[in-house]
Amino acid sequence: MLTKFETKSNRVKGLSFHPKRPWILASLHSGVIQLWDYRMGTLIDRFDEHDGPVRGVHFHKSQPLFVSGGDDYKIKVWNYKLRRCLFTLLGHLDYIRTVQYHQEYPWIVSASDDQTIRVWNWQSRTCISVLTGHNHYVMCASFHVKEDLVVSASLDQTVRVWDIGGLRKKTVSPADEILRLPQMNSDLFGGGDAVVKYVLEGHDRGVNWAAFHPTLPLIVSGADDRQVKLWRMNDTKAWEVDTLRGHVNNVSCVMFHARQDIIVSNSEDKSIRVWDMSKRTGVQTFRREHDRFWILSAHPEVNLLAAGHDSGMIVFKLERERPAYVTQGGTLYYVKERYLRTYDFASQRDNPLISIRRPGSTGANQGARSMSYNPAENAVLINTDAEGGSYELYIIPKDAGGTRNEPQEFKRGVGSCAVFVARNRFAVFDKPSHQIVIRNLRNDVTKKCNPPCASTDAIFYAGTGSLLCRSEDKVVLFDVQQRTAVAELSTPYIKYLVWSPDMSQVALLSKHAIIVASKKLQHSCTVHETIRVKSGAWDDSGVFIYTTLNHIKYCLPNGDSGIIRTLDVPVYITKVFGNFVYCLDRDGKNRVIQIDTTEYMFKLALLQRKYDQVLSFIKGSALCGQSIIAYLQQKGFPEVALHFVRDERTRFNLAVECGNIDVALTSAQEIDEKDTWYKLGVEALRQGNHQIVEFAYQKTKNFERLSFLYLITGNVEKLGKMMKIAEMRSDIMGRFHNALYLGDVRERVKILQEAGQLPLAYATAKTHGLEEMLEAITERLNREPEEIAPTDAPKLMVPPQPILKEDNWPLLTITKGFFEGNFAAGADTTEAAGSGAFGLAGEEMGEGAENMAGGWGDDDLDLPTDGPADEDDPLAMPTGDGEDDEDGGWDMEDLELPPDSELDTQQATNSFFVAPTPGVPVSQRWSQKSGLAGEQAAAGSFETAMRLLHRQLGIVNFAPLKQPMINLSLGSHSLVPGLAGLPPLVSAMGKGWTVEDNPSPPKEPCTLQDMSQMEETLKRAYKLVTEGKFAEALKSFTSLLHLIPLLVVGSRKEVDDVKELHTIAREYTNALRIEIKRKEFKDDPVRQAELAAYFTHCSLQPIHLSLSLRSAMSIFFKLKNFDTAATFCRRLLELNPPPKVAQQARQVLAACEKSPGDAMELQYDARNPFVTCAKTFVPIYRGSKDSTCPTCGSHFTIECKGDLCTTCELGKIGADASGLTVCAAQLRGGAGSD
Repeated sequence: MLTKFETKSNRVKGLSFHPKRPWILASLHSGVIQLWDYRMGTLIDRFDEHDGPVRGVHFHKSQPLFVSGGDDYKIKVWNYKLRRCLFTLLGHLDYIRTVQYHQEYPWIVSASDDQTIRVWNWQSRTCISVLTGHNHYVMCASFHVKEDLVVSASLDQTVRVWDIGGLRKKTVSPADEILRLPQMNSDLFGGGDAVVKYVLEGHDRGVNWAAFHPTLPLIVSGADDRQVKLWRMNDTKAWEVDTLRGHVNNVSCVMFHARQDIIVSNSEDKSIRVWDMSKRTGVQTFRREHDRFWILSAHPEVNLLAAGHDSGMIVFKLERERPAYVTQGGTLYYVKERYLRTYDFASQRDNPLISIRRPGSTGANQGARSMSYNPAENAVLINTDAEGGSYELYIIPKDAGGTRNEPQEFKRGVGSCAVFVARNRFAVFDKPSHQIVIRNLRNDVTKKCNPPCASTDAIFYAGTGSLLCRSEDKVVLFDVQQRTAVAELSTPYIKYLVWSPDMSQVALLSKHAIIVASKKLQHSCTVHETIRVKSGAWDDSGVFIYTTLNHIKYCLPNGDSGIIRTLDVPVYITKVFGNFVYCLDRDGKNRVIQIDTTEYMFKLALLQRKYDQVLSFIKGSALCGQSIIAYLQQKGFPEVALHFVRDERTRFNLAVECGNIDVALTSAQEIDEKDTWYKLGVEALRQGNHQIVEFAYQKTKNFERLSFLYLITGNVEKLGKMMKIAEMRSDIMGRFHNALYLGDVRERVKILQEAGQLPLAYATAKTHGLEEMLEAITERLNREPEEIAPTDAPKLMVPPQPILKEDNWPLLTITKGFFEGNFAAGADTTEAAGSGAFGLAGEEMGEGAENMAGGWGDDDLDLPTDGPADEDDPLAMPTGDGEDDEDGGWDMEDLELPPDSELDTQQATNSFFVAPTPGVPVSQRWSQKSGLAGEQAAAGSFETAMRLLHRQLGIVNFAPLKQPMINLSLGSHSLVPGLAGLPPLVSAMGKGWTVEDNPSPPKEPCTLQDMSQMEETLKRAYKLVTEGKFAEALKSFTSLLHLIPLLVVGSRKEVDDVKELHTIAREYTNALRIEIKRKEFKDDPVRQAELAAYFTHCSLQPIHLSLSLRSAMSIFFKLKNFDTAATFCRRLLELNPPPKVAQQARQVLAACEKSPGDAMELQYDARNPFVTCAKTFVPIYRGSKDSTCPTCGSHFTIECKGDLCTTCELGKIGADASGLTVCAAQLRGGAGSD
């Protein structure tokens, strides 16, 4: 038994292999169904809806379904993709033993302890037939693969074969049944759809299992009488053929093997037995010490079996399927059936060479295990596992071939791992004596030697006179002549090894790893796999190609590996030649698989630094994908990866990594993000390319760094421009810094004056002797300035004049890399990008200036580079450096022109000016992109703001909002004075304007109000309420209601704060209106008392609620409504007022309790919850219909619907609205209602 997979769990009662995937279902006695991947050894899923043991389970042949039956009398159909039960079939009255899908029809057959077999249609979810006849538990039932038959086994000691042909005709082809006359009482005893064809009697005890042969008219059964019986049937009868005896306890399951003439059975005697069908004898027995076996399952296509026992299950094979083969030059020698065959790789001809001896034993694993070939003597050694290990030596005659059936003469011996070690010597490992035995071709012993390790259990060929001896954790290179260990290497347990054609390298294959080493066992690399490694071969370039169960993969000399292609079935590689892999499958058939070697040959060329091959791969192959790019980056070839990439972001990162500023600039222009420009600026600054640094700072609007860059590069003209830009931005510190950098004292004095720093302005003017400016400063000071004490040897703070300026840092001249020099098209593109860098910079900056026309007032930021033309510019004029041009014969290089002439020429060339197209005003952009009313008002788009407010809050009266909207618009724009006689420049002010990096003009306007201002207004209003200034407090709260719809906040938390503020403002507005209204009813004490009571039911701060309760207590006490006054006293005491107020409340409460009752009847019931109508000031009790204002949320009686809200004076009562929206996050997630 070759165990492939084993689990530990509760008792396994049902098993089923998936027909295509490497999955197996196991149903447990605990009620759980497990889905395992036996190839990976992982639990995929578990299903546990059954109550009690699940005894039967089965996969559907083609659908993603399986069926299960359990002790809860339920048959469940599951979809493993949906991971749930689809439906349950009910009908059985006792435990369900087995369930099975039909191969073709939508049927399920089930066997139960209720002594019936049922056939179900799982598509219509109905029972279509009940097979009755057994008089004890039915232990199993199954369909025949091809015929309309069902076999069942029962504890009534019989096996029954049922003919379900009538059922097929009735359900699959019902048209013929319509013409027939109905048969009365046809279903009284189960119907005539399924009838018993045979009853097989012969077992002495209950029968546990019966199964059909897949192709022959045979049935096998196993019973509690410990016997396995073989039955044959024909069209008329069935009879017992033979009885297989050997089990010593109940036989629980038995089945025919799908591919071999054997029967497999298991039993409660803790054994699995394999029986030869032809000889009807037992050939193999596998035992467990403590676990009884209960169920068997065979894979429908692959040579796999599974058995369930008390503590889990095992998936196993009965024999190895790997063919024995050896490759010599262009020929493959391999064993198939009872022939030694040859396969010529060149001609792909397959011929039998000689007939070999059939295995003497009938047990499994008696076939050829491995081979060794001796080309000098044309001899073959074939190793088998028979008798604990044996070998056969065949000398192949020169005239071998054809189909002669007589076996070739051979020499045989006991031992394992027989391999040739010389022209006429071979070595055999004798396990009993633990010695390496050297024999000649006559099979005579010539030498014996002990292996180098005590734990050696196998030997492999390692060249003439050498062996590789395998131990559990290492391999040792052993010299047979010297009898010494030459080298050793720590490895996992090695199963096979593959030598390279020149014997310089060896690949050691273990179960889950490949170790590559030199001939002297010097370790090169190790590749780990999660799936079993099956075989391998070296290709001509030194790459090891190997297979796992489902992939062909490669391993480079440095250990890098990858997938070449997937496999449908496992194969064993015999040779790799070019783009073809020659291999054997498990049936011993030769296959040729075409592979794409581009990927690993490209990586190998990189590894071996064969850059000409790399270049040819890049130009001629469709190499692409993130894996290639990541590999090139990992191996330090970002410049190569650059030529594969089309994604601009990846190109940018690669270009920065390899220092290619020109490509990085092109990609940054495509991406156009702040972070990208920042990275480009950092890399350009590292290389000293200040023109690119300048462009990056311009794109990110990093004015401070830009000014400092102009200072250190001596660009005085652009420093002056930066000072003007700072002035347009109202950036006082920026202007002052630029004035300091320029040494412009007059500008510094002017800035200090504008900032109100008159003493500093006077000191600066006085120090620098600007007498004409002193008079104006003195007049503004309104006092005589103090005399500045003279200092010894004063020095003015004037920056030095730049001499060397506007040149990039010098870079070392290096030879272009191989790839840069050979990518012709790429080189041209790169040069074009480099020459156009500053032109693009100018265009981009020009566009930026156009976009900033409203706020900046200066569209001349794209300043041309001063100084001589760029030497690398292909569009520049010849510089007279001896180039081969049309002026070469006129000796023009000797003519020295003054710099002014060159400058004039440049100016003449650039004198043509095209006025830039005006850009879109910033305020218009705000209006186009914003969905908030406050931002629309700030942008000056009042109509859009009003439409939004009407839709969001139902506002119909915009008169109260007129001035707040105008204030918002004015507050988000600034007026910058321009030239004399010209109107000032209007600049839109946005949020987040700082002197730090800004990639573009702000997308949101700066709004006048924010939450902090609202909170200050609220505090002032609270104070006015406390002081009793209700009219002034009402104005403050009403102004809050008018300003809140125009607020703009930045987060969801602030939205919640705004809504809370809105609620407070509404409640206080209504409360104050009630209190002011109360004071108007001086002549109506009853109405006065009602309004005082309503005032106490508004949501107020505790201090204000306390004051309202005191007022209501006094009014009701004077009105002699003592019961109501007592309620106010109690509510007041619950607020824990000051001692004096509490004392008064207790006194009033005591007085009220002495004389209970209310003298006046009021429209007020404290025990019934209510809200107050904000217009009529009457209570609206819970359950009554009302209407609300969508703007502020005030409640009104239903009669007020359609009127203007009297609380906020903005909204229409009862109108529909989406809700208060003050944050962009609300627009993305759906505007929330107030």
